[in-house]
Amino acid sequence: MRWSKLFIPTLRENPAEAEVASHQLLLRAGYVRQLAAGIYNYLFLAQRSLQRIIHIVREEMDAIGGQEMLLPGLNPAEVWQESGRWTVMGDNMFRLKDRWGRDLCLGMTHEEVMTVIARGELRSYKQLPQIWYQIQTKFRDEPRPKSGLLRVRQFLMKDSYSFDLDATGLDISYQKHYEAYCRIFDRCGLRYTVVEAHSGAMGGSQSHEFMVASDAGEDLIVVCPKTGYAANLEKAVSRPVPPLMADPEGDLTPEEFHTPGRKTIAEVAEFTGLPETSQMKSLVMVADGQPVLALLRGDHQLSETKLATALAATAIRPAHPAEIREWFGADAGSLGPVGVKNMRILADLALQGRKNMIAGANRDDYHLRHVTPGEDFQAEFFDLRQVAPGDTEIHTGEPLEIFKAMEVGHIFKLGYKYSESMGLRVLDENGKEVTPIMGSYGIGIERILCAAIELYHDADGMVLPASIAPFHVVITPVNYNDSAQREGAEKLYSECKDLGLDALLDDRDERPGVKFKDADLIGVPFRITVGKKLSQGTVELFVRHGKQSTDVPAIEAPQRVKQLIAG
Repeated sequence: MRWSKLFIPTLRENPAEAEVASHQLLLRAGYVRQLAAGIYNYLFLAQRSLQRIIHIVREEMDAIGGQEMLLPGLNPAEVWQESGRWTVMGDNMFRLKDRWGRDLCLGMTHEEVMTVIARGELRSYKQLPQIWYQIQTKFRDEPRPKSGLLRVRQFLMKDSYSFDLDATGLDISYQKHYEAYCRIFDRCGLRYTVVEAHSGAMGGSQSHEFMVASDAGEDLIVVCPKTGYAANLEKAVSRPVPPLMADPEGDLTPEEFHTPGRKTIAEVAEFTGLPETSQMKSLVMVADGQPVLALLRGDHQLSETKLATALAATAIRPAHPAEIREWFGADAGSLGPVGVKNMRILADLALQGRKNMIAGANRDDYHLRHVTPGEDFQAEFFDLRQVAPGDTEIHTGEPLEIFKAMEVGHIFKLGYKYSESMGLRVLDENGKEVTPIMGSYGIGIERILCAAIELYHDADGMVLPASIAPFHVVITPVNYNDSAQREGAEKLYSECKDLGLDALLDDRDERPGVKFKDADLIGVPFRITVGKKLSQGTVELFVRHGKQSTDVPAIEAPQRVKQLIAG
C-alpha cells in the first residue's frame, strides 16, 4: 500500500485526556478516535493490527478443534434469567426493551446462549466433547471508562465454550485452551504470567488469568520468582509477616479502657504504644443480605473475594453506618467480637493461636485489651486477607513479589453452573440422562494490542512485534521525486510483496525526518531507507526495536527483513 493514499491521522503531541502509554500512542498514531466515553472508532491501522491478532487467535483455536460460530449481541432476558445472571450482572449489563416491552440486553459474554444451542441440539454422549468459539463484540456498561481501550463499554472478545461428559474430559479441554493461549500470546510477542484467579460472576471451580505486567494494569498479581507460584491478589495465599511484638503471656480477662476519639487502627496503636499487629480489625459486612463480622490482624486488608468464597455468597458489601449502629450499638472504630451473638463471626487464619489482643468494646470510644480468639469469643477461621508486601510463599517461605498487571485472557472451569440451571442433558452410553460439564475461555482482542504497546514503546512511538504490526516493513525513499530513488523504492516494494511481506511504500512528498518519525510512531518494525547510497547498490535497513541501522545491498534487503521476522 502507498502511504499517500491512506488515512493515517497522526498527532505530534499527546492528547490531554490520555494517561497511559497505549492510549496516548493509539491516538497519536491514528489508530483510534473516541466517539463517546468508553466507545472508540477503530481506524485503518488499528483494524489491520486487530485482524492480525484475530488471525492468530483463530488459527490456534482451530488447531485444538474449536468450531467458530457467531452469536447475536442482542439477547432476550429469558436466557439470562434461567442462569440467574440477569440479576447478578446488575448495572454492568446494558438493558433495553423492544417495541412490545420485552426485556433484552447486550451480551457481555455468551455462556447462556451457547448453552441454549447445546440444549437444543446435543442428545448423546457420542456428540461430546465439543469446543465452540466466536470472535464477537461485547458490551459492558462500565461506570468509569478510562485508559483508552483497557476499560471500555464495547470491546472485541474471543470467547469459547467446552462441553464434556465428565470432569476428566473438562480437564482435557481446559488444558487444550491453556496451551493454545500460551501459543497465542507467544505468537503475539507478549511477555506474560499465568496466575491462579477467582471465577467471580462466571462461577466454576478453577480459573487462570493470563497477565501482562504493566503500570497501566488494574489488577495486582502475586508471584514467587523462585518457586513459580503466581496468583491474582484476590486469590493469592501467603505466610504473613510475623507480629511485631509477642502477645502478652497469661490467661488474662478482657478489660475495657477508654480510647477517646481513637477510631482507626493507627490511632489506637499510637494511643496504646502497641503495634497494629497486636490489634484485631473488625469489619462488618453484608453477605446475601445477612450481616457477618470479619476479623483480621490490624495491619491486614480484607479480601472481599475470599470472604465471599468462605460464605458461599453471591453478593457482598460493607455494612452501612446505620446498620452497624443497629446491630452493635456503637459506630465503626469501636467494634469487636466479644459478646456478639447476632451474626456469624469469621476470623482470618493469622489470628489463630493469638492471645491477649486489643479489640473494640462495642461501645463508642472504648476498646478491650486481653482479647483471645477461641476463649473470649468463638469464630470460624478462614484465609480472609490480601497478601501484603513482605509476605512469603506459603510452602517454602520464599519471598513474594506484588506488581500491577493487565489481564489479556481468562479461562474457567464452569462445572455444571449453566448446564444444570438451564437443563442441558444428554444420554450416556447406558442410556441414562446426564448433565454435561462446561468450560469457558476468553481473550481480549484489543487488550493484546494495548499490552504489546505498553510493553514495547519508546519516546518516538510504538515498537510492535511484527506478528501484530499493521505492516511488516515500510520502504522510505528519502526523496520520492528523485527518479532513481523512486524506481529503487518501487522495485523494493514489489520484491517485498513477492516475498509475502506486508509492505508500505512511503511515497509522500515530505521531508525525510517527517517520514521517519511517522514510521516510528505507528510501530512498523522494519524500515528500508532508499537514499543517495542507492547509486552504490546500498540501502539502509533500520530495525525499530533497538533502533539499529545497517547498510545492506539493495538486492538483499527484502530477504533480510523476511529472515529477521522469522527469527
